[in-house]
Amino acid sequence: MTRATLLEQLLATKIIAIIRLSESEPIFELAKALHRGGVKAIEVTMGTPNALAEIHKLTQIEGVIPGVGSVIDAKTAKAAIEAGAQFVVTPVSKPEVIQMAHQYDKPILSGAMTPSEILEAYEWGADVVKLFPAANFGLSYFKAVKAPMPHLPIMPTGGINVENAAEWIANGAVCLGVGSSLMDKKLIAERDFEGITAIARAMTEAIKY
Repeated sequence: MTRATLLEQLLATKIIAIIRLSESEPIFELAKALHRGGVKAIEVTMGTPNALAEIHKLTQIEGVIPGVGSVIDAKTAKAAIEAGAQFVVTPVSKPEVIQMAHQYDKPILSGAMTPSEILEAYEWGADVVKLFPAANFGLSYFKAVKAPMPHLPIMPTGGINVENAAEWIANGAVCLGVGSSLMDKKLIAERDFEGITAIARAMTEAIKY
């Protein structure tokens, strides 16, 4: 699948689930639960144990778009893509990481915070700029950044939940990076994957309008 097609799918699905766990065992079932709830794009962060192996496993789930997160160097991006990652997400922007993703024809969602960083990431070639950490500054900051640069494709990450997801989309977010509100620790600990599916479904329904 080409970078353009993958990017189109990410922007259509709108929610990118972020899996950041201290254990790898529940990831496969967690991904299936999220997918049942309508969440197709699933990012496994590099801080998660056995991240590359888990990304490879996710390629076996039909309809899931597996990705890698917390990437801070080109070597890691390369390894993750070779393991099966179809998109790359970073907390910070580095030209060499963007170039590596594009070398493999994969979209990259590159992290930035200030207006200068956001524009720079876009000019370096980021397919989407990940506004991180969005929770610390909120929707008002996002709107202020978008006002003079409405053409920039921005994905807020941090603090997104079922209650506010639609408002972010309505104000111009091209997609949303969602972690803790989808990854309910209690439900995961209890292996209540139907509960995870219910949260995912509620969020996907919330952003339909």
